[in-house]
Amino acid sequence: MEPKQYVVFLLNDDYTSMDFVIDVLMNIFHKNYQEAEQIMLDVHKKERGVCGVYTYEVAETKVMQVSKLAREQGYPLKATMEEA
Repeated sequence: MEPKQYVVFLLNDDYTSMDFVIDVLMNIFHKNYQEAEQIMLDVHKKERGVCGVYTYEVAETKVMQVSKLAREQGYPLKATMEEA
């Protein structure tokens, strides 16, 4: 049986810079610049953007990495995960 998959989303807020969102997508989710820019625009326009689909443990780790990095940089950026 395949392990359940989880979608990780970034959530929009009024304070996090677009550049920081792109950096998060490139560094934590290993997106190239064009992919990161498109996801960032989705977050901005649609209130959330899909970062990727992962197993539970990987998704949970990425959500925590986003929170830690955002907190360190003084941004309220949040990520969530939902079963795919």
